[in-house]
Amino acid sequence: MAESMQGLKRSHRCTEVSIANVGEMVTVMGWVQKQRNKGGIIFVDLRDRSGLLQIIFEESDCGAEHFAKAEKLRSEFVIAVEGVVEKRSGAVNSGMKTGDIEIRAKSVRVLAEAQTPPFPIEADSKTKEDIRLKYRYLDLRRPDLQGKLMLRSKIVTEMRSFMAKEGFIEIETPILCKSTPEGARDYLVPSRVHPGNFYALPQSPQIFKQLLMCSGYDRYFQIAKCFRDEDLRADRQPEFTQADMELSFVDVEDVLEVNERLIQHICKEAIGLEVSLPLPRMKWIDAMNRYGSDKPDTRFGMELVDVSEVVKDCGFGVFTGALENGGSVRGLNVKGQGAMPRKKIDALVDMAKGSGAKGLAYLAIDEEGNFKSSFAKFMTEEQLQNLVKAMDGEKGDLLLFAADKNTIVWNVLGQLRLELGKQLNLYDPKQFNFLWVVEFPLLEWSEEENRFMAMHHPFTMPMEEDWQYIDSDPGRVRAKAYDIVLNGVELGGGSVRIHQNDIQEKMFQVLGFTKEKAWEQFGFLLSAFQYGVPPHAGLAYGVDRFVMLLTGADSIREVIAFPKIKDASDPKSEAPNSVDAKQLEELGIGILEQTAQTEESNE
Repeated sequence: MAESMQGLKRSHRCTEVSIANVGEMVTVMGWVQKQRNKGGIIFVDLRDRSGLLQIIFEESDCGAEHFAKAEKLRSEFVIAVEGVVEKRSGAVNSGMKTGDIEIRAKSVRVLAEAQTPPFPIEADSKTKEDIRLKYRYLDLRRPDLQGKLMLRSKIVTEMRSFMAKEGFIEIETPILCKSTPEGARDYLVPSRVHPGNFYALPQSPQIFKQLLMCSGYDRYFQIAKCFRDEDLRADRQPEFTQADMELSFVDVEDVLEVNERLIQHICKEAIGLEVSLPLPRMKWIDAMNRYGSDKPDTRFGMELVDVSEVVKDCGFGVFTGALENGGSVRGLNVKGQGAMPRKKIDALVDMAKGSGAKGLAYLAIDEEGNFKSSFAKFMTEEQLQNLVKAMDGEKGDLLLFAADKNTIVWNVLGQLRLELGKQLNLYDPKQFNFLWVVEFPLLEWSEEENRFMAMHHPFTMPMEEDWQYIDSDPGRVRAKAYDIVLNGVELGGGSVRIHQNDIQEKMFQVLGFTKEKAWEQFGFLLSAFQYGVPPHAGLAYGVDRFVMLLTGADSIREVIAFPKIKDASDPKSEAPNSVDAKQLEELGIGILEQTAQTEESNE
């Protein structure tokens, strides 16, 4: 039966007790990790968020009543123990922070009993994630998970501290906002007071932080909750956290400079990592051409090689056809893998097809210098030798080629490069490579929409020297946009914003917005711009991703206390769920049966 605290006060967390406390009476509280009864003596490992501490119960010290309680202790019982700190009587446990001491118990109180948990509460759990997430409140007791969440807290605290010292003001922006059609799908919230109308949960505080610049706050910062109704991956969640900022009277260099010092500060204070400044920079087009990605992992080489000129006159129709259609032919040199089994090569071909390619051409060079290839019969010996030379091919190498539109070739080889880097252990997982990717295209062509769309958002400032091409060649215009990348993951991104009315109106025109539509969607921002808007720029970090990478976690679910699973549901609380009919009636909402929706779509 559970006992009450009865005025008992905890004096220390488990690992706050040290050799310096020997001889002192202390009171510790926590969960029983395990109990070992050795006859006349009982050992209990007590656990709290700080770690483990060994407790010893002997009847001669604690009396019959408390010894009897100790005999009944089981895993996850919550207890309070009073006792004296001693040096370990047995061997020192170097694997424990408190391995050189123990507590000789004088009394114990059972504050709560516990059922046997469905999985062991231990680090590096082998229990399936769906079970752990169903019992997340137990999963969160695991020391490795607690360590990650406590480090997350420290990172956010250091962010806030740094930003305050740099003159940023923390301001909260609304959660109930207006829906806009650009970008990912919004989560919608029906309004009871305004029947038939909806709020949207913010995908970012973008417009509000620009309004704050119009209001003269000059440097804004917020740890902001954001929401996107999109397909999930290891580094995506329907609700996520951004470290969001905006600055006035600045250009690109000012934003990058303050954020480099922020990154340096966080890494030093959070994990003791020394980050040298300035961080390297790479233009977007160079990142795509060299790595096939706008968030390149620079911890290893294996860069893409453009061989379009070399193969333009060859007899291989796949290559020449791609070039005739305005595409390119590019390759990867997988060093030392010329003897890769055909089964593995076929798996790479399937992966390429899954990334949008029609196929993948390969040329393997054996240790004698002979070629084994899927396309050698379509090329002369001289053409093959020139191709191998262009790829810096040597005996024992495997050359892989993709031919298609640039966007497809980049994507296919970029994905293959990452997969091969992982399979072949080409990088140190404990290495941290930060990189700025700059000079993104202002616009990208959407085949689905049959129009140009903003690569970032409609308020991104073009580079002044490229603005002359906005009518004749819109795809040529670069943006004052920048992303911060760590080990092949986009940590954050931002841009200088448009603050001139003529440029903003032209931008809307290029994106297919009429003046009326632009004012309908963004009227309150455009209206504010009529009253004096300073030049301004901003950036936002994905806090979950940043913590994931600094802790070495495989997924952001490991660094979020209560995450959703891949279908955006919560197995613990069973959200989302149905609601009472009366609630729907108050909102004027009716639910269509799935069969009815299907029948309507077929009509």
